[in-house]
Amino acid sequence: MKEIKTSNENPKYGEYDAFTDFDTVTDRSGTNSLKWDDSRPDELPLWVADMDFRTCPAITEAIMERAAHGIYGYSIIPAEWNEAYRKWWSDRHGYTPSAESLVFCTGVVPALSSIVRKLTTPAEKVLIMTPVYNIFFNCILNQGRFVKEFPLECRNGSYFIDFEKLEEYLSDPQCTMMFLCNPHNPVGRIWTAEELERIGSLCHRYGVIVVSDEIHCDLTRPGTEYVPFASINEECAQNSITCWSPGKSFNMAGLNSAAVMIPNPSLRYRAERGLNTDECAEPNAFAIQATVAAYTGGNDWFEKLRTYLFANADHARSRILSEIPEVGVTLMNATYLMWLDVSAITSDSRFLTDFLRSAYGLRVSDGCQFGTGGEKFIRLNVACPRIILDRALDRFVEGCLNFKQRH
Repeated sequence: MKEIKTSNENPKYGEYDAFTDFDTVTDRSGTNSLKWDDSRPDELPLWVADMDFRTCPAITEAIMERAAHGIYGYSIIPAEWNEAYRKWWSDRHGYTPSAESLVFCTGVVPALSSIVRKLTTPAEKVLIMTPVYNIFFNCILNQGRFVKEFPLECRNGSYFIDFEKLEEYLSDPQCTMMFLCNPHNPVGRIWTAEELERIGSLCHRYGVIVVSDEIHCDLTRPGTEYVPFASINEECAQNSITCWSPGKSFNMAGLNSAAVMIPNPSLRYRAERGLNTDECAEPNAFAIQATVAAYTGGNDWFEKLRTYLFANADHARSRILSEIPEVGVTLMNATYLMWLDVSAITSDSRFLTDFLRSAYGLRVSDGCQFGTGGEKFIRLNVACPRIILDRALDRFVEGCLNFKQRH
């Protein structure tokens, strides 16, 4: 990255500066960054799902104000935290959860693991629709439960659910829970209200609890909107647990802050007991302030971000389709993660991703880790300044062409 002008200075908050100029490159090396410090100096890491943009000024100001106090003891969950979530979801997504339905957790992944451990028994099955976020597998298998993979259907660059097959899978008496990814990572699919209603109806019929991971819900293409699973109807609300977090939307995953939203009081009591038993229900000294600042003062920044992200996605799609038409680009209306079909180049994306990293210094995710249906795909993160994205696309195009010639 030496040839790219970087910024390490702290700009004045509130101005149009490195906080809102998403073309500015900030050197993340030396910050214990999983994305950058776990890579070679010559590598471009476009794999893990975090962004290379500074977060919004409101969050930074809140953290600096809290840090200036100098005492970082145990924290409580104030009412303003609940209200920040309620207002954000009401204003942006047309759904207002009750304050009591919101439970703090240190992250979506800890919540998923705890919920599986508390609400299912060993050797039961948890259904996931693949290809899907790879950590879902860990959250299930590490608790001594079985993964029940339900493959989505890919048609013309988009993904669909075969509901007759889904019913067959859910009717298994050993299947007691379903992880729903809404919107769906990595395929970028926003599930419709009708699809969610059918999922909810089937899960209610067969006694399957729905756990909806909605961490990417804000990151939808401008002009599109996701539907909260619990907003569909009372049947869905009472048979579900939803996980929310500002981590992806505001690039603050390292602050370990999330909410588990559970309308059903009985289900909430059991899940909350699990979260407390597993010691993942207490915030660090900055988690509350950062979350409140994000949801009460970050809207304008976020709208600029969302516009930039999907401009990046469209730019990458255009370059890939024109420069290497052998690669298929899945229709993407959510997340900042592109899902690329490389079946014309390889039958196993691991070989291609290994080659891209070793020969071209480009780190992307192989689709195999996302389960059945991902074997011939790769995932590429476009949440970075355009200059970095273009350099990565240069490497991707040249690498794919070279790989194809060799194989």
